[in-house]
Amino acid sequence: MDLKELSSSLRINVSGLHKRLRKQMYSVNSYSMTEMETIGLLMRNPAMLATELAALTRIKTQSMSQILKKMEAQGIIKRVPSKEDKRKVFISLSASGKKMIEKIKYERDEWLRSLIERVLTAKETELLAKVLPVLTKLIETE
Repeated sequence: MDLKELSSSLRINVSGLHKRLRKQMYSVNSYSMTEMETIGLLMRNPAMLATELAALTRIKTQSMSQILKKMEAQGIIKRVPSKEDKRKVFISLSASGKKMIEKIKYERDEWLRSLIERVLTAKETELLAKVLPVLTKLIETE
């Protein structure tokens, strides 16, 4: 397999696995991809402005306001006014939101563990463990 074929095959397979993992979100069936992206951003950034979230998710500020209103009503996020500038309100995940994320991670990990256990041989599982550092290198390289 040449490098072009390898690159294409890797992209297709990683994308396919990612799609299957997204389907395993038993806890969050009522959230859109943009809402899940917003939650992910808040997981990685403890406090963000609504305008920052809108820009990073590539949606209008008004649309982000609706998303945040829904999440606040469900107790997923909390709003904290800035101490320096009272016009700014920082958005962060609530304790309930963090708990939901942990549940999603657990469900995905369990689904993938079960799949590996059912489908792969011991030798294939060992090979997969050996290739993870290589995949990590690709992910972390700018």
